[in-house]
Amino acid sequence: MAKKLGKMIVADLKKRSKKGLALAKQVLQKEKIEYPILRDALEHYIAHWNDFTHPGLFSMACEAVGGNIDDVVPAQAAIAMMAAAFDVHDDIIDKSEVKHKIPTVYGKFGAEIALLLGNAFLIEGFKLFADSTAILPKKKGTEALETVKRLTFEVGNAHALEVGFKERKNIAPHDYMKVIEMKAAGIELDMHLGALFGGGKDAEVELLARLGRIVGILVMLREEFIDVFEIEELCQRILADDLPVPLLFAMQDQKTKGKVSAIISKPKITQNDVDELVDCTLEALPVVKLKEKMKALIKEGSKLAKCLPNQKLRSKLQILLSFMLEDL
Repeated sequence: MAKKLGKMIVADLKKRSKKGLALAKQVLQKEKIEYPILRDALEHYIAHWNDFTHPGLFSMACEAVGGNIDDVVPAQAAIAMMAAAFDVHDDIIDKSEVKHKIPTVYGKFGAEIALLLGNAFLIEGFKLFADSTAILPKKKGTEALETVKRLTFEVGNAHALEVGFKERKNIAPHDYMKVIEMKAAGIELDMHLGALFGGGKDAEVELLARLGRIVGILVMLREEFIDVFEIEELCQRILADDLPVPLLFAMQDQKTKGKVSAIISKPKITQNDVDELVDCTLEALPVVKLKEKMKALIKEGSKLAKCLPNQKLRSKLQILLSFMLEDL
């Protein structure tokens, strides 16, 4: 049931993202890039570019307030490009050479090319976004630009804090939670702008912005839990000394800390080790409390979604929220 629900949510977001991603790819491929290797890097990224989260949630927020996504595809494409810029730059910071068994731009072309490509995405994305605000009333256009600056800076600050963690020992779980809550500004941005471009009233825009922050936190926490379950991701994160957040929470319990440390210190981790790690992690009281926090966020988000006038979108958002704890 959970897999079926997940596929349904993904299929809907992919459908919603299609036009925005297509325009983003078209704009970037038309740009004159003189250095052949940088062009190759762009084509490599585009060939595997399937970000449906940011443009998809922008579309949902737009429709939730009665807007027509076909009228604001340039803004949707711009959001996809700016999100891609952060994605490419994050791989440099994290030294991520492979994602989902596909080489990243950093992994295939190196840090310099990845940095330049990320810059290109950011420049093109912001230019397209600034142009797209011309369809908005002046006050709303100014709000859109200021919102992009404020929330992207918050995401950047989150990554800076995370870089600082690498120089410290014994990072408290609440420090990691602060970073996750700040990174969620990226999805708040998607839904805030979707509502703004959809013509939402101030109260609706504020509601969807808060809903976006909640969805962002839940999405990232879900991904952190999944990284405990999947052996390849888990091993990669252990090697990078970047343990998934649920493990950090679990290790606050001294009894659990011993079990977790014994497993992650093994030279080779087996599937049986992962199964044992999952069991002791989920049983640890700090992780139980973390899941209770997720439940509280789902409850808050569902309550907010009930206030939306579009019944179809209200239902979809509630399904998306409820899915965040499936199989965890």
